[in-house]
Amino acid sequence: MAWDFCVAKSNLRQGEFRPAALPDLAEGEVRLAVDSFALTANNITYAVFGEAMRYWDFFPAAEGFGRVPVWGFATVEASSHPDIAVGQRFYGYYPMSSHLTVQPRKTRGGFADAAPHRQHLAAVYNQYTAVDAEDGTEALRSLLQPLFITGFLIDDFLDEHAMFGAQSIILSSASSKTAIGLAFLLKQRGGAKVVGLTSARNVAFVEALGFYDQVITYEAFPEAPIASPAVFVDFAGDAGVLGAVHRRFGEDLAYSCLVGGTHWEAERGAGDLPGPKPILFFAPDRVKKRQEDWGPGGGNPCFSLHVKRQRSARALRPSRTCGGTRGSRHKGGNDGKKGEACDPICEPSRQSPPRSASMPPRWDRSARSARRRQW
Repeated sequence: MAWDFCVAKSNLRQGEFRPAALPDLAEGEVRLAVDSFALTANNITYAVFGEAMRYWDFFPAAEGFGRVPVWGFATVEASSHPDIAVGQRFYGYYPMSSHLTVQPRKTRGGFADAAPHRQHLAAVYNQYTAVDAEDGTEALRSLLQPLFITGFLIDDFLDEHAMFGAQSIILSSASSKTAIGLAFLLKQRGGAKVVGLTSARNVAFVEALGFYDQVITYEAFPEAPIASPAVFVDFAGDAGVLGAVHRRFGEDLAYSCLVGGTHWEAERGAGDLPGPKPILFFAPDRVKKRQEDWGPGGGNPCFSLHVKRQRSARALRPSRTCGGTRGSRHKGGNDGKKGEACDPICEPSRQSPPRSASMPPRWDRSARSARRRQW
């Protein structure tokens, strides 16, 4: 039986399974059976900002209800599209439902949903990537890939603005997966100190990651020594935390960036605050900007942004393979011989990052290959 899981827009704790119809497909349509998806605080953020950011509009539901978007995998159950066959599998943006009907427009890496109601929404969410057979990493990919990409885009934004001249980058909800991804990237850069705000029960976990230079509880924050000027990246969405940061730094707060709502039941809207006006970070807008800057990336726009940025920033860094420069090739060309590829950024999933003080052993893929992360 087909079903939708619907939540009340006015009360996210009110949810129910409802039977769903599976109408015959029109020409060019495809019906996907959802195999699996991840549920994280990120999905709660989609619901909290469902009206403001139009997340509810991707997968319409009955009046007053919405279907929360999730990231996962699905298999083609029925197809009237000439280029998409039954049995193919796709990773992408799905509703909490058993099925999704789409109107695919083929792309190099899969397809984009060309359904009319989705064309005025953020295009990055309409992309679906073809995948091979299950390789044991799908759960991690559903769980971590969209969150790390968000962290990557925030890191790219801060880097473009030279960290706004900050000596400290403060992340609320420091134990959340998106914050961890951003902290990892900032730690690799060096420079500004990475400061994590978290609850007392999560201090040990956050400190053990090795990505934060300082870990501070919310209670201790007002009196904790933190270098200024500072940038605040707010994953909590808690008016109390936001207000405390602004009052603490005032004009020494170089930038205030609103990202998520992990504290989704906390009071929202902090009123008039000292310092800069908090600005909402919307990841699809950042993807769109970088695509305009650097050109589209085919099937995976975020990976394309990564490759282009890495090629630009690391063009002169010595290669691990041959001692040359990244982006170069061996004198004999890229002939496919083992050890001959001299451009490791082109295949990140096959490369192991170098061990460094900022990457603890537990995150070293060369030492723990069983814990591969397809970020």
